[in-house]
Amino acid sequence: MNTPKEPAAPASNFLRHIVERDLAAGTYASRRFAGTPGDAMHHAGGPPDPARIRTRFPPEPNGYLHIGHAKSITLNFGLAAEYGGICHLRFDDTNPEKEEQEYVDAIIDAVRWLGFDWHAPEPARPFEATTSHLYFASDYFDFMYRAAEALVEAGHAYVDEQSADEMRAHRGDFATPGTASPFRDRRPEENLARLRQMKNGELADGAAVLRARIDMSSPNINMRDPALYRIKRATHHNTGDRWCIYPMYTFAHPIEDALENVTHSICTLEFEDQRPFYDWLLDWLCKLGLLAQPRPHQYEFARLNVTYVITSKRKLKALVDDKIVAGWDDPRMPTIAGLRRRGYTPESIRMLCERAGTSKAGGWTDYASLDIALRDDLDPKAPRAMAALDPIELRLANWAELFGSDAHREDCHAPLHPQRPEIGERRFQLGPRVWIERDDFAEAPTKGFFRLFRGNRVRLKYGYIVECTGCEKDASGRVVAVLARVVADTKSGTPGADAVKVKGTITWVGADDGIAAEVRLYDRLFIDAQPDAGGKDFKASLNAQSLRVVTAYVEAALANAEPDARFQIERHGYFVTDRLDHASGRPVLNRITTLRDTWSK
Repeated sequence: MNTPKEPAAPASNFLRHIVERDLAAGTYASRRFAGTPGDAMHHAGGPPDPARIRTRFPPEPNGYLHIGHAKSITLNFGLAAEYGGICHLRFDDTNPEKEEQEYVDAIIDAVRWLGFDWHAPEPARPFEATTSHLYFASDYFDFMYRAAEALVEAGHAYVDEQSADEMRAHRGDFATPGTASPFRDRRPEENLARLRQMKNGELADGAAVLRARIDMSSPNINMRDPALYRIKRATHHNTGDRWCIYPMYTFAHPIEDALENVTHSICTLEFEDQRPFYDWLLDWLCKLGLLAQPRPHQYEFARLNVTYVITSKRKLKALVDDKIVAGWDDPRMPTIAGLRRRGYTPESIRMLCERAGTSKAGGWTDYASLDIALRDDLDPKAPRAMAALDPIELRLANWAELFGSDAHREDCHAPLHPQRPEIGERRFQLGPRVWIERDDFAEAPTKGFFRLFRGNRVRLKYGYIVECTGCEKDASGRVVAVLARVVADTKSGTPGADAVKVKGTITWVGADDGIAAEVRLYDRLFIDAQPDAGGKDFKASLNAQSLRVVTAYVEAALANAEPDARFQIERHGYFVTDRLDHASGRPVLNRITTLRDTWSK
């Protein structure tokens, strides 16, 4: 019996080795936990944190999560679960102009749908306010500002009042050291007063920024006095208009990790050049007494790059804003919401991420791998059904002759799953008229065509053998109906000539109990494997055939299927009832993928 497989054990990778090394060495065994992450002196006092391993998934709420995020989600939540730890869901909401509550809600929904949770696996301990570990960077804005003042007072940060163009020009490049700002050597008390003016709204947007004072000649441009705070009068989805200055992501992120007692801060390789600043900032805040050791450490892995998709939130938003797609959850989008509506399962996405591996080496995963994972997940469990996606009528001319009346109907049955008889059968009726696929008939068949043509016999799957006698055409010469006869036993004259051997079997839907359905045939959104590589205009490679909508006929059972129900439609592939548009008696189905990879053809 083909039953669902148990998930394979996770493959070893360098991050698991790091975690196991730290566990064996007791690196974080003495870490102190002092209540909620909002506490300014989060590491001071309190009992040891028994979770030992804490990871985090830190999305910015400026768009919907995409398939690349799925890799980070499965990695961070998966590692924490493997080693008895906790993974936090934290929103890095430091840019109010681009962030919305809609994105927060969508991210929470996506992470849950993928099968992950940010609650501690045991009841709240006396020193933990809750078992939930859902946080926002904005929860820590007070602490971050105090940290900024402490850096200023210690001479490690200053207020720069150059224009953005001047700072850009003075930053230098990979071949040229940067030039110090004329404000770089201002006394700490002057910088502190100016920072407080920034905070109090006494300076205009863009008039000044707070910068770290590190090394303008560093070969790592990220260490050339990076910005810590900017003035931005914008209403924040969480804090409203309380603040008019906001921390930069690179300043906020390490602090959030430390305040949440994160042990392993795992991110993608584009943040590798930011790690020296991550270390610089946390080391100084520990020396200044605001944080305590052991502090978090950052580790990078190669992001998941999938062919035929783009994962830039800015470009995905452009597709939505320009109405090229129907929204963030359009089934052609690589967003988790889009993949979900298309019909991909959480199991298939997690399977893709695990199969892609975790390493420092970059590379591309073919989109076909996602479809393979989907088939591997659904084949052992998806119930079967039949449909005619490009329907044409098949008329059985001798029906009344064999059964005494055109009103007679034959009850047919088929297993819901061919390898799982225990889940039951599906039933449907065969009559004198059925719907078949248009390409199951040919007036002039090519070599190797074993379906319907004049004089040829085929089996109606789960039904009788029929012999084609011709077709009917309209005034334009288009075939509008295929004509056939039910093959009868030569001795008894009754239907059911099982002894007759035929080379072709076709699927069908009864004209009486078949249901008209809207079927959306989705395909890849782009025809270029790397649509935005090298600065290309990604819109130039849009696939004009990424969506075709057809009126099909499907088995009656699909009419009452719940939204999000997945099926294998025999011969055609895997389909899902649309989670938003499907309604009882009015089926709307999305094609997830075909039964085999046809894209390369």
